[in-house]
Amino acid sequence: MNTGIYLHIPFCRARCSYCDFNTYVGLDALFEPYVRALKREIAMRGNAGAGEPDGDLLARPPAHTIFFGGGTPSLLQPEQIGDLIRACRQTFDMPARCEVSVECNPGTVNADYLCALRAQGVNRLSFGAQSANPDELRLLGREHGWDEVQAAFAAARAAGFDNVNIDLIFGLPHQSLASWRRTLEAALALSPDHISLYALTIEVGTPLHDWTRRGQVPFPDPDLAADMYEHTERALGEAGFEHYEISNWCKPGRACAHNLIYWRNEPYYGLGAGAHGSTIRRRRWNVKRPADYIACIERGESAEGGHEDIDEATSRGETMMLGLRLLREGVEQARFARRYGAPIAHFYARELEVGVAQGLLEVTDERVSLTERGRFVSNRAMRLFL
Repeated sequence: MNTGIYLHIPFCRARCSYCDFNTYVGLDALFEPYVRALKREIAMRGNAGAGEPDGDLLARPPAHTIFFGGGTPSLLQPEQIGDLIRACRQTFDMPARCEVSVECNPGTVNADYLCALRAQGVNRLSFGAQSANPDELRLLGREHGWDEVQAAFAAARAAGFDNVNIDLIFGLPHQSLASWRRTLEAALALSPDHISLYALTIEVGTPLHDWTRRGQVPFPDPDLAADMYEHTERALGEAGFEHYEISNWCKPGRACAHNLIYWRNEPYYGLGAGAHGSTIRRRRWNVKRPADYIACIERGESAEGGHEDIDEATSRGETMMLGLRLLREGVEQARFARRYGAPIAHFYARELEVGVAQGLLEVTDERVSLTERGRFVSNRAMRLFL
């Protein structure tokens, strides 16, 4: 079982219209104290499995990936990111060549920055491009243009990065199938190693939610979004990408190791303001506001804002739900039995029968996975187990 480290960087230059993440603008003065606090939390949480109900009290507990998410981690200086990587390596027992990912806004990086980031030990980048259409970027509140996406990709390759993801969003208000095809073609022209594609979800409390509620922009058309997804499957398959997770495609050998930890329902540390983490038996989250987070850590206290214990039945159901997102791997029978002491059918015989009868699930001796039909109505399949 692998363990990941998620480091939340909550700072942004501007707030996107669709975003409900724990992010803040105008807090540049907190960058340095935040990094100091995050380094201290890494040491506090990693030391002897501090506060973890199933911690093994190891001097240097194992971890296998680092992921800088946000917010916009690329607003930090490369040296600050390097300090955080070194803090993780000093605290945790990590493989020498483990995956270290950083999310980047294309408008915040250049060749010198990415070369410096590479020198600090980062080996995977994720660019939040979202669309190649200027009108769609304006609707989303993105500050970059597609020319900056192209420049960022070129700079990443020049810096030696051979594992680069691009994030795109489809199912936008006013977006046509033709516009989505153009965005997808533009993305493929960059030759990324990994592509993450998300259907827009309009979250309460975001500007986009207010605009749709007032009738200023239309709600996305779910049938059109399904057509976009179906086109994407064909286009990316023809381009040599493996559709390994519902929203993620990769070139062979380039699946995101950190995100696989989430989808296999394995433990991960969530460090930083508002970050969520999970062990085998407990979910926990930190206080949200960066100033509050910094104050807690500077006092030598835990920044935990709350937690919930996870019973085994809930854990089993979440393992099924998350694992079904992995389209090729699914939920592996042997892995499930090792974890819970009995095969999947011991706990879910009726659910498997219903899922197969409805054409949603395929069950073999090796795995339980979604059928092609099940991919398009995956929530129906996942609800069987929760």
